Amino acid sequence: MNSIKHQYVERDTGAVRHERPFGDWIVNYLYCRRRESAPMVYQLLGSQWFSGFLGWVNYDFPLGQNISGIRRFLKNCAIDFKECLDKPEEIDSARKVFERRIRYWQCRPMCQEESVIASPADARLLFGSFKENSALLLKGKFFDYEELIGAGKTRWLDAFRGGDFVICRLTPDKYHYNHTPVAGRVLDFYEHEGSYHSCNPGAVLTLATPYSKNRRTTTVIDTDVAGGSGVGLVAMIEVVALMIGEIAQRYSEDEYREPRGIEPGMFLRRGCPKSLFRPGSSTTVLLFQENRVEFSGDLLRNLHRFDVESRYSLGLGRPLVETDVKVRSTIGTRKPQRNGGRT
Repeated sequence: MNSIKHQYVERDTGAVRHERPFGDWIVNYLYCRRRESAPMVYQLLGSQWFSGFLGWVNYDFPLGQNISGIRRFLKNCAIDFKECLDKPEEIDSARKVFERRIRYWQCRPMCQEESVIASPADARLLFGSFKENSALLLKGKFFDYEELIGAGKTRWLDAFRGGDFVICRLTPDKYHYNHTPVAGRVLDFYEHEGSYHSCNPGAVLTLATPYSKNRRTTTVIDTDVAGGSGVGLVAMIEVVALMIGEIAQRYSEDEYREPRGIEPGMFLRRGCPKSLFRPGSSTTVLLFQENRVEFSGDLLRNLHRFDVESRYSLGLGRPLVETDVKVRSTIGTRKPQRNGGRT
């Protein structure tokens, strides 16, 4: 699959862009189907030790003795120094590039309508549904539903059954803070132990349902409260990947100041920094209840384009195209409820 193109649509311009996933050749080599008969290899690939080692090699091993090496890295990744909160001379390692903070209140504006759902990250988005008669049906393609949420989480399994989801894939060059997509009160926060497999498109199509096998954290938010977004229950699932050693929860309502961990009972405002992936590529999955949200029309149109060469389209036998969006940009809105009621 390493010779197969992977394209996506850039939302801001409408242009079709080519992506060569980071480490593409080694990911395709390691996750090649011919190696499925080597369980020890897969056990090593998904181990915390191996992921941490690769993270150190790629993000803590010195890039050079001066800032010029970092500048070349930033230029190759199309990272804008002017967005960064820290001074250029302070961004002197690949890890600091990866964990950079930005002036999101200036360079990532957000619609102030309370019914709007904001993108949780600078990411490439796919949309899907668990509902059998939905045009977005993607059940069982990227994750196993019960495994993703947790077999013992009966309340949440029932709540999101038949609902919709968004997969937000962050590439290593992206700003790696997650922001809150909705406003509401935290009902539950829990972690699942798991593996550290790659979220490269090639690995996703080769390794069955990786997002529900990897280590992850889940935050369940009730938005049907005073000051909330009014879109029902929302689950925000942050999934680690190859070279991700930690998901640091650091919610802050005032830029990045006084960060806090996530606990049940907290009220989360929309668009605020919530967590930081450390470091590598990674994924955030949003789950919504049935008939509570409407996704943005341009994103849904891009999803089914035939003129974009997506590895997902090839692997699944149907058009499935990502759109590259900015954190805090609008990806959907509250769906009007009959008679003004809520489900």
